Amino acid sequence: MGDATGGAGTVIELDGVEKVFEVRRRAGALRRTRHEVRAVDGISFSVPRGEVVGYIGPNGAGKSTTIKMLTGILNPSAGRIRIDGIDPTRERTRLARRIGVVFGQRTTLWWDLPLRDSYHLVRRMYRIEPARYARNLEACVELLDLGPLLDVPVRQLSLGQRMRGDIAAALLHDPEVLYLDEPTIGLDVVSKTKVRSFLREVNAERGTTVLLTTHDLTDIETLCRRVMVIDHGRLVYDGDLAGLHAVGESERTLVVDFARELPPVELPGARCVRSEGPRQWLAFPASASAAPLVAALADRFPLVDLSVREPAIEDVIARMYGAAEDRRSGA
Repeated sequence: MGDATGGAGTVIELDGVEKVFEVRRRAGALRRTRHEVRAVDGISFSVPRGEVVGYIGPNGAGKSTTIKMLTGILNPSAGRIRIDGIDPTRERTRLARRIGVVFGQRTTLWWDLPLRDSYHLVRRMYRIEPARYARNLEACVELLDLGPLLDVPVRQLSLGQRMRGDIAAALLHDPEVLYLDEPTIGLDVVSKTKVRSFLREVNAERGTTVLLTTHDLTDIETLCRRVMVIDHGRLVYDGDLAGLHAVGESERTLVVDFARELPPVELPGARCVRSEGPRQWLAFPASASAAPLVAALADRFPLVDLSVREPAIEDVIARMYGAAEDRRSGA
């Protein structure tokens, strides 16, 4: 990729940002009433240059609305946003040269054109110098395994192939900030691994600042040191993933296939929550490592297979609120 630019400091700043939508609802045969929907409700945070941040929450929490305000697609109803000193609302064209955006549910590629032609159009739109474009395209093609796909029309690509193509397109102009809205949604395990490895390398080599929204906690664990949780438009947590799990007292599940049917396994730090024939489900704290548990199982029992299931983000947030309610009620 191109040479890293910029130094230390804050690149994303939000101060008291709100976004209110007005919706009309039917109230009888001929009458409609107006209601306000507060999608983002007074959010404030800052992101230092070069940081990879997970921005998570349940559906409808306000994640995509925040991304759209950060990119200038939507104007905030109140509050202040600055991206490397730029106001997205007033300087959208100038901002576009400094950011890359990938929306997992939509493509920025041209549907009927081969991938290669879409990239040529991106080069002309951003006026990327030819040598820089060739260098960046070569790096993206190699790291995302796009070589066999360059002459394939976008409409013929699988979801995983198109997503990798979209990520490459977002990085051809060397953006300082990359917004990823559900970049691994619907992808198979191989495609997810390629995307995560590529993003780690881009951040390490270029210091690209990344704001990632996802429902896949493995994305967060692989890429992010910091997690922000938004729910009902409000920022309810800002810290590391271990702290989030601790607050919500969430659990991961180790699914174990034994060589034969056994009584429910009892191990320190884990509990059997389900048993069907030779398969058992062992719950353990999400903030803890699975390695000691796996080692203990392998030492004491005949294993055939095992896998770790992450808690759903919705479950983590629900348990976090449940713990907070218990503390308030004195339970």
